[in-house]
Amino acid sequence: MRILIIDGQGGGIGSRLAALLRPRLPEGCELLCAGTNALATSAMLKAGAARGATGEHAIVYNAQRAHLILGPMGILLANGILGEVSPAMAAAVSGAECKKVLIPSSTCGVLVAGTEERRLEDYLSSAVDLALGEIARLAGQRA
Repeated sequence: MRILIIDGQGGGIGSRLAALLRPRLPEGCELLCAGTNALATSAMLKAGAARGATGEHAIVYNAQRAHLILGPMGILLANGILGEVSPAMAAAVSGAECKKVLIPSSTCGVLVAGTEERRLEDYLSSAVDLALGEIARLAGQRA
């Protein structure tokens, strides 16, 4: 099963997701990362992603092959993450048939109704719990 974390800028959210998720993944899950830039990819690899790639094509290619995608909400927005997410990247992520676990951030210019202002660590913990639940569901379908 391929779990893909996507991030940009310095990879702070993606690296925290990798560090929190890696030790809790069941056997047979491959934790991949794709960064909008080399700094983000490097940070996610250092935090525990098994393999990684950088750039628009890497994100477009891997989004279509992932069983689950995690990252900041800006990965769904054309020109998100201060312009690092191209329209092609946003279309690939939003069009991927897998589930997406997204971290809300007011810095991306989108307010999500039904969410309350929380610390980033709380959002990250919740995202990891959601991801592990989806992984368990997918593993049950494969058995």
